[in-house]
Amino acid sequence: MRIIFFGSSGFSVPALRSIAGRTVCVVTKKGKPKGRGYALDDNEVKKTAAELGLPLIEIDSFKDDVAKTLPQYNPDLFVVASFGLIIPRWVLDIPSKGPVNIHPSLLPQYRGASPMQWAILSGDEMTGITLIRMNEKMDEGNIIYQEQVKIREGENFIELSERLAHRVGETLPDILDTIESQEMIRGTEQCHEIATYTPIITKEMGRIDWSKNVTQIDRQIRAFVSWPTAHTSLDGKLMKVFDARPDKREEIIADPGTIAGIAKEGISVNTARGILIIKDLQMQGKKRVKAYDFAQGYRDLVGKVLS
Repeated sequence: MRIIFFGSSGFSVPALRSIAGRTVCVVTKKGKPKGRGYALDDNEVKKTAAELGLPLIEIDSFKDDVAKTLPQYNPDLFVVASFGLIIPRWVLDIPSKGPVNIHPSLLPQYRGASPMQWAILSGDEMTGITLIRMNEKMDEGNIIYQEQVKIREGENFIELSERLAHRVGETLPDILDTIESQEMIRGTEQCHEIATYTPIITKEMGRIDWSKNVTQIDRQIRAFVSWPTAHTSLDGKLMKVFDARPDKREEIIADPGTIAGIAKEGISVNTARGILIIKDLQMQGKKRVKAYDFAQGYRDLVGKVLS
């Protein structure tokens, strides 16, 4: 079976590796200029395709001339995983067996681009992976495979993404074997009436509101650890919070945002209900450090208010 693989993020890589022997071409989003030299930022899929010796097509949109070369690969199947562009109908019609999309949620829950972040932010106990028979609508195709995965206590977006991506790599080859031997799996229609959608994540969503309770802030930090990263300010300077944990006690606390103490484990901060212990942080213009190490070089930290 001849497969064209579409992907643009680290989540896509285990799936690509698992079916590399059947893949005739990889399609990814073109890199964006990054850094002072404005060099193009090569994504993990591009690097993996080069490592595997697979032909690569980079596009900004399907209006690019190079996108019109896809029929030349005579694909039987498309496999799409965290691609980042809407694939138009004329492209979806190219493969003889059809297109399959991999989505890291239990569809129809959390359609859209950020399902793992919103599962963590919502405090869900379970998430999963879903493979659908792709159509031109966003994550609305028939379900051909679905598997539940438990979200671990304290797990952040990066950790959850790595686990789900690994599981996709394990299950995908067998599913494609079935499609190759029995034609495309018809699948089960989703219940569109109960579908939920994830909004676009904005930088403002990372701003910590200390008047919320410790559980809400902990989820925010874990969900947005990759981007935009939960942030607050100390003495007028931006502070990013990469890792924290809630104190087990969740009683009502006075003076939300006030730094209440310093210990080896980190910096304790009051919330409206409970205390959050910041473990890893990064001050504006500085490197990421352990919170305790930062506190040793910052005078009179206890009593200051994060805003």
